[in-house]
Amino acid sequence: MISFVKAHACGNDFLVIEEALAGRSHAELARRLCARNTSIGADGIEFLDRSGGRPGDYFLRLFNADGSEAELSGNGTRCVAAWLAHSEGMQRVSLGTHGGVRDCRVIESSGIDYLIESEMGVPRVMPRTIVLPEIGAVEGAMVNVGNPHFVLFVDTEDFTAHGLPWQELGAKISASPLFPHGTNVEFVQVRSRDEIAFRIFERGCGPTTSSGTGTCASSAAAMVLRDTGRELTAVAEGGPQRTIWPTAEEAMLLTGPAEIVCRGEALQVKPAASAAEVTAF
Repeated sequence: MISFVKAHACGNDFLVIEEALAGRSHAELARRLCARNTSIGADGIEFLDRSGGRPGDYFLRLFNADGSEAELSGNGTRCVAAWLAHSEGMQRVSLGTHGGVRDCRVIESSGIDYLIESEMGVPRVMPRTIVLPEIGAVEGAMVNVGNPHFVLFVDTEDFTAHGLPWQELGAKISASPLFPHGTNVEFVQVRSRDEIAFRIFERGCGPTTSSGTGTCASSAAAMVLRDTGRELTAVAEGGPQRTIWPTAEEAMLLTGPAEIVCRGEALQVKPAASAAEVTAF
């Protein structure tokens, strides 16, 4: 029996499981429990470690649906903050990740719905042109927001680039040997000085409806390379989020929703199958 909580942020969904239940099977659990058709289904699992020795001293390990470990997820971190607010009344929480500490603050709440502001660290933007076989030069920017991103700017309404659907090109870039550890990929339209739209191909799980760090990477690249305002609405398929980056030396703030979906117990009967007993909120 493995107790879990499921939450999503703009459709980017995660399971939250206590680290003490993982039993060093993080990757296996992620592959099995995140499977859409044969298990609970999610983009990844946030393993919540409470062993820091002090109340509120928490650390998160993020495993993608394919079993790979990532530095952090902005949306996943926000989902954990929403669950801690819902279950333990915590309106502010600092969550350690392999990409740095993320401070989260509940701005609004109604039942199972939360609006949360997260401090996302200082983005680093580096323009770079990469060369892909059979495609050629692809101009963009490498952006680090605690995890790696490659951001492309597009003018097409359907986000196609270099004659390919964004999903196909995103897969090629994400798995390119140019990025030995893989990279997340964003395709960004600048709609105005105050708004961008983007699509995300995430390392470890493919196209997703939203990404917190992808929102920050897309916003940072637009601010630095396209001279947008320092406050942006960033619209993904799952909905808008808000970014504020006062100066290049300060942390970026990300504001967006999170919703608790359900909690339950996964029944790990054998490696080939799993079932879940679920209580919906």
